[in-house]
Amino acid sequence: MNLHNLKPAEGAVKKVKRIGRGQGSGHGGTSTRGHKGAKSRSGYKTKIGFEGGQMPLQRRVPKFGFKNINRVEYKGVNLTTIQYLFENKNLSEFNFDVLKENGIVSRNDLIKILGKGELTAKVNITAHKFSTTAKAAIEAQGGTCTEI
Repeated sequence: MNLHNLKPAEGAVKKVKRIGRGQGSGHGGTSTRGHKGAKSRSGYKTKIGFEGGQMPLQRRVPKFGFKNINRVEYKGVNLTTIQYLFENKNLSEFNFDVLKENGIVSRNDLIKILGKGELTAKVNITAHKFSTTAKAAIEAQGGTCTEI
């Protein structure tokens, strides 16, 4: 085998259908577009979702719900997470930077401390919001809650 006799496998390369190149090609005349009508003409384009005059799906299905543009999303951090960080990383001061360094929140998150779990440590937490149960649990252990 040499470079001059290399060729692709049998059936790997198909011949291109050359449309509109005369009657002898077998694809002349109407150029595989059929006879007359918008689809046979150049520049034909349908609207997106057009179903031939039938009521389109996006108009048949009813609308529902809405998106509240004033909604404020908070990243919830439970007391179990705070307790875990206290035990394993020996942290007693919690703020945005500490939580970000430990991979709990990301750059643009707003933090809300939630009351799920047990807290047995005295910790000082600075966050954007606190749930009432979380605030009670933190202050019961002698910690402080500071809202940003």
